[in-house]
Amino acid sequence: MQRTDFSRMACSIARTLDVIGEPWSPLVLRDIWVGLTRFEQLQADLGISRKVLTERLNHLVDQGVVERRPYDRRPRYEYVLTPKGTELVDLLMVMTRWGDRWLAGEAGPPVLYRHRACGEVSDVDLRCTHCGGPMHANDVDPLAGPGSAS
Repeated sequence: MQRTDFSRMACSIARTLDVIGEPWSPLVLRDIWVGLTRFEQLQADLGISRKVLTERLNHLVDQGVVERRPYDRRPRYEYVLTPKGTELVDLLMVMTRWGDRWLAGEAGPPVLYRHRACGEVSDVDLRCTHCGGPMHANDVDPLAGPGSAS
């Protein structure tokens, strides 16, 4: 089945979905971020077929969010996040906060995040880069930008 190409849409959400909109991609990125960098580790943790994992890794490499590095004389590679990929993990952390709030149930969140700067366990919170105030859906007005289609 051919995927819809969102990369040419004048929408940053659509363009981001073109990179990580397939359900396995965010999970692959998560695993690489936590230190599962080899194909066999990723496959074992995710329970994903070799074919699908190969396709996802190739796509993420092609998109510049993951880099393939040889770790053996044989053609074996580990996968590491590029700066572009590390910034995508910020997006995954926001998704985690939503999932923890709305889907974790009585068991609570499966993972906690300790902020290295202060040592405290915390949640991710969106803040304005200018004033530091909250920046959530009810706090902003979307305006047409220079790349707008209209």
